[in-house]
Amino acid sequence: MIDFKNEVVKIISGLDEKLDEKEIMSLIEVPPSYEMGDYAFPCFKLAKIFRKAPNLIAEEISNKIQENSYFEKIENAGPYVNFFIDRAVLAETVLEEIKDEKERYGSSNIGKGKTVIVEYSSPNIAKPFHIGHIRTTIIGHALYRIYSFLGYDTVAINHLGDYGTQFGKLIVAYKKWGDRSVIEKDPINELLKLYIKFHEEVEKEPSLDNEARKWFKKLEDGDNEATELWKWMREISLEEFNKVYDMLGIEFDSFTGESFYSDKMSKVVEELQNKGLLVKSEGADIVDLEPYNMPPALIRKSDGSTLYITRDIAAAIYRKEHYDFYKNIYVVGSEQKLHFDQWRKIIDLMGYDWAEDCIHVTFGMVRLEEGTMSTRKGRVVFLEDVFKKAIEKTKDIIKERNPKLENKEEVAKQVGIGAIVFQELFNSRIKDYVFSWDKTLSFEGETGPYVQYAHARANSLLKKGEFSVEDRIDYSLLNKEEEIDIIRLLYDFPKTIINSSEKNEPSFITRHITEIAKNFNRFYHNCPILNEEEDLRKARLHLVYATKLVLNTGLLLLGIEAPDKM
Repeated sequence: MIDFKNEVVKIISGLDEKLDEKEIMSLIEVPPSYEMGDYAFPCFKLAKIFRKAPNLIAEEISNKIQENSYFEKIENAGPYVNFFIDRAVLAETVLEEIKDEKERYGSSNIGKGKTVIVEYSSPNIAKPFHIGHIRTTIIGHALYRIYSFLGYDTVAINHLGDYGTQFGKLIVAYKKWGDRSVIEKDPINELLKLYIKFHEEVEKEPSLDNEARKWFKKLEDGDNEATELWKWMREISLEEFNKVYDMLGIEFDSFTGESFYSDKMSKVVEELQNKGLLVKSEGADIVDLEPYNMPPALIRKSDGSTLYITRDIAAAIYRKEHYDFYKNIYVVGSEQKLHFDQWRKIIDLMGYDWAEDCIHVTFGMVRLEEGTMSTRKGRVVFLEDVFKKAIEKTKDIIKERNPKLENKEEVAKQVGIGAIVFQELFNSRIKDYVFSWDKTLSFEGETGPYVQYAHARANSLLKKGEFSVEDRIDYSLLNKEEEIDIIRLLYDFPKTIINSSEKNEPSFITRHITEIAKNFNRFYHNCPILNEEEDLRKARLHLVYATKLVLNTGLLLLGIEAPDKM
């Protein structure tokens, strides 16, 4: 596809204006309005070189430039040289590329030969898979899809929270108050009840905490009873989690949780000792990070048990040895920033130059309207319930608006779950937000259903218009502002995907396809399609076809399905 910005660079550099192509590229701007051109070259930097006012330099440059087949006009406006892309060339470039690439439009091979690990979701087993897990799960899955689309060998890892003192607490609670047959009928709810009961009882009997620590130490030491109970809790928890993953269409390449690294941690502790990084503190082993303006990192407790950070160090070393990653991405909430800063610094101090390739992709926290969520107090919203409620509400809307719709159940699932996912990915990931049923399940405004409906409307137009991808198109007919606005957005779609990967920010894509849907609806209302004369009808249907493909691709990159009918 023609890179029009690069063509501007070639034109300017060809005038021998004492700037190399890299400098010119960095100076080119996109004007605030298309009335001022598609690209603008500012001449302020040249003023010192030529000892002239920028506006005079801009005028001289524009006078020197000869006619160019890519631009319908090039003119100066004050200190800027403005470039206006030829609309017919733009339309042909974009729509022919989309016709050739179809669902792969915007993909690339920039990641060829490079492995990107994306760790996301990572719920704690034997605990509810609740609304607090929605952001890591959905953001991580979108990043996995985006990197894969750009040609990276992408590995999805669900680093399950399947180790730690919490299992000592659960084992104690189960042995005192649990009933296996009752738990197996409703695993997560019953295990949650036991977890809550433990924290209620420990207030009255603090010695329960010591008992829990002893059971976790037994688990670390391979005690048969502790191990059997732990495996059982892990298996029944995964069965419950997979119900949600199936709803979202998520599959992981690895479920290697914290427990996987239990036999690898002694080697890490030994390496830290050999490299002189461990310091004794009240019987425990720490790494002193005060020289780096961070509190000390606890590596091994006085009783010999390890911690989350120890397991993360072991996991990072294993991943580098096993996958030789280009990037090792952790999609984890912003409240864990200190943990990741400490962990990355320790890896750096150990002498691993790939520490900088380990990236903590943060996101804001979710709160309930009635206050902060707490597993210990049982104040949570189950993620499975969120999706089920969204699907039920969507069914009600379908019954009201389109009762004869085929495959109601499937469409309700696509739209209901899509609404939840879209909202999660619409705003910048770093923002905190309050979870609200009304807002989450709204089907008005900048929402997933709005974009999905634009896709379904485009599909309907193509069927009614008997569209054929083989039709010959006169691209000069696509010259109305409503048409060109869509084409510009379609042209920018590949760059948006790359920007999204570079910033690890799926919302770039979410907002971009929302703008495409908005402009498509404006085009639909202002530009007749099916009743126009044949050549214009074919040209506009080709634009509809390209829009449908890009909306579909954008939604799929976010982990959202695009129904053909709604």
